[in-house]
Amino acid sequence: MPTLNFKGKTAIESYHLVVPHHILDFDEKLSLTDSPCLDGNLIIEGDNLLALKALLPTHAGKVKCIYIDPPYNTGNEGWIYNDNLTQPQFKEWIGQVVGKEGEDACRHEKWCCMMYPRLQLLKELLSDDGVIFVSIDEREIAHLLMLMDEVFLGNQLAVFVWSGRSGKGATTSNVEMTHEYVLAYAKNLKQVSIKPVETLREGGVYEDSRGRYDREHLRQWGQGDRREDRPSMHYPIPAPDGSEVYPKRPDGSEGRWRCSESSALDLLTDGGLDFVQEETGDWIVYRKIREGTKTISATDSMLLDVGSASTGTIEIKRIFGGEKVFPTVKPTALIKRLIDLVCFDDPNAVILDSFAGSGTTGHAVLELNKQQGTNHRFVIVQMPQESSEQQSSGYNLCVSVTAERIRRVVDGYIYNTRKREVSVEGLGGGFTYCRVGKMLFDRFRNFPKGEYPSYEELAKYIFYTETSRALDVAGINYDTGLIGENAGRSYYLLYTPDGNADRALTMDWLAKTSGRDPQPKVVYCEKIHVHRRDLAGYGNVRAMQVPFNLK
Repeated sequence: MPTLNFKGKTAIESYHLVVPHHILDFDEKLSLTDSPCLDGNLIIEGDNLLALKALLPTHAGKVKCIYIDPPYNTGNEGWIYNDNLTQPQFKEWIGQVVGKEGEDACRHEKWCCMMYPRLQLLKELLSDDGVIFVSIDEREIAHLLMLMDEVFLGNQLAVFVWSGRSGKGATTSNVEMTHEYVLAYAKNLKQVSIKPVETLREGGVYEDSRGRYDREHLRQWGQGDRREDRPSMHYPIPAPDGSEVYPKRPDGSEGRWRCSESSALDLLTDGGLDFVQEETGDWIVYRKIREGTKTISATDSMLLDVGSASTGTIEIKRIFGGEKVFPTVKPTALIKRLIDLVCFDDPNAVILDSFAGSGTTGHAVLELNKQQGTNHRFVIVQMPQESSEQQSSGYNLCVSVTAERIRRVVDGYIYNTRKREVSVEGLGGGFTYCRVGKMLFDRFRNFPKGEYPSYEELAKYIFYTETSRALDVAGINYDTGLIGENAGRSYYLLYTPDGNADRALTMDWLAKTSGRDPQPKVVYCEKIHVHRRDLAGYGNVRAMQVPFNLK
């Protein structure tokens, strides 16, 4: 598979592995729930790279659908490259606004370096049957396709075309670009199910004693239409003149029918087949599609009926009383369509958006829950500021727009038209508001002085780094130190988060624990009071000291 090379790639290929793990701190005042937790709807304020890393211990492999709308790199967005890499080639980039085409020679490299580690972490969060959707336009689609192919190992599901730009600009001299793209990739394409399109046939151009109908070839067409593709579906069907009809391809070679022999005979007996004789004497067999028949087909790659950018702008202005609080907004109908394509068979799916912007994804999830009776949960991430002007003024975009939008659609809101005042009923639900907090430990494996991580935070991190799975904290046994099991191995944490009392691995603890838990063990502890030779007497035991042996 061809790969994309760009300045800085060798440094960022493994950057997602060394991004420090941060704790997520709840803000009860900004939360719209009585019990803030990580199990429900989440709004996370902070750098999305750090937020994604912080989500791994609780959400790795659990996200069914990801939608992101990253910067399109237009040169007018004012986005800033802020990933704090220490290599010399990045130092001149950090904190600088990415410039326009022709003014910034590294603008595409900066964009690729920003996207690559985020895509890697998003892949780890995605479930095996999950799908990621990425909105983009013509400026970076070529680069994004190659990045996605590399990160997701070629598991491309589709490239959707969204007719998102309504109207034509007066300054366009050649071709007006009225569409954008949504790239869809799977974690494992073989495990993905996409919602089919179901339609009911209306009317029909033909008629018999049972009513009107349309018809379609009973012979398979397109891919897999040869006899050798499905030998069992090459069989004779009796024609009205008593002859036998076999499926033939347009070139005269042997083909196959679209259904089994027993199904075809049932259709024949029930009057569900039409026979048309050509001038050559050959018979063509059709299946009758009666009025009211439900037909199922694959979804279309053209997203033509889900609103445009102007639709999203109208929505956000109505929610905020006529004020346009965000420059470009995707319509909720677009995000709802994408979520429903993947989550139609899972009423409890987790949906993630790490470039949340005005919060459209969270809004879309709440609308789907209201309309379909589902219990989907959203996790949306937004930086507090996206420009130097917002930073200098102290304006918090995540609080003032992202969370405020969700709050208003949960509770309901009122907007005015030229003729009347319109009251919009609340969607219900709620969310936990949290921020990317302090590092769990620094690059020298030291805990911040006087700020020891909680037992649960450390347990979640250890279990994830050992097993690549999220920890169910409900199963933690603080007394014994057992935090979880995986693949026939037990994981223990002997730790007291006060900086004084050290919880040690001792011979007495080993004897008691091995008596009730004989399987192999990994024990993280603050002190080790057992000689390595003695561990062998208790089976397969790996002792790891906290914090020095943390990964």
